[in-house]
Amino acid sequence: MQTAITGRCLCGSITYRAGEPALWQMHCHCDSCRRATGSAFASFLGVSEAAFAWLSGKPAIYRSSPGVERVFCPACGTPLAYRADRFPGEIHLHAGTLDDPAAFHPEAHVHMAEAVAWADIHDGLPRHDRTSEG
Repeated sequence: MQTAITGRCLCGSITYRAGEPALWQMHCHCDSCRRATGSAFASFLGVSEAAFAWLSGKPAIYRSSPGVERVFCPACGTPLAYRADRFPGEIHLHAGTLDDPAAFHPEAHVHMAEAVAWADIHDGLPRHDRTSEG
């Protein structure tokens, strides 16, 4: 993946940049991510919050559960990022908002215990019932 990561929301009012490569890249199948995105799973890449900046616009924040923030565009509603106390120093960007979506290379599927049956994926990636940590 390129060194700088850039992206934006659907309407273009919110843009961002991470000046370092992704720490990890994966698909999350948990119920919360599924509902927050309206899709079978959410595709994320984690970046260092110290190397990350919102370049334009001011995103809105929804606190979906204790210690969890979901960041989105207040104008068009695009889900942009996820922050959680359990991942200090990281911000998780939605891969679909990348300016170069081909730069996303998922490494695993997490929370497969909550995956929907109608999204039958055979990509050969490792699968974890919970997070990759266990």
